[in-house]
Amino acid sequence: MLFVANQNEQIRALQAQLRRAQAVTPALMSDVLSLLGERYSTPSYLTWTKRIDALLQAEAWTDAALTLLDLALPQWKLRRIVYDDGEWYCCLGKQWPLPEWLDDTVEVGHAVLPLAILDALIEARILALRCAAATTPSVPPVPLPRDTEYMCCDNFA
Repeated sequence: MLFVANQNEQIRALQAQLRRAQAVTPALMSDVLSLLGERYSTPSYLTWTKRIDALLQAEAWTDAALTLLDLALPQWKLRRIVYDDGEWYCCLGKQWPLPEWLDDTVEVGHAVLPLAILDALIEARILALRCAAATTPSVPPVPLPRDTEYMCCDNFA
């Protein structure tokens, strides 16, 4: 639980940094990748890593943010992107065929589109961590001895 709390603090700090940012920078994307992509350095994710690196080299921030969304949270899908009154609103959901009021959705706004997508990604990651922590059993299972005989004591009459 301490690991989840520490990771949650790091994610919240990154989210605050994203919300303060006025533009996407390579350093900011590096911070996002280092926090969200720590487990994606394995050879099975090599094509994803190459694709994200190529997008970052080309400074295609929006495409890199969408690719990172597909990589980090494949069960979350982009539901809606809206530009309203000088701000981009990004909405992510788990089950896109369902109406928003039935789905677990995350909606975040920012003046810069890639930062709105990354902020929504981080908010969804926090929600996923919170749900994973809630489903973790709090009592460890007790191992039973191997030479124990089991007998059913139910009365089926």
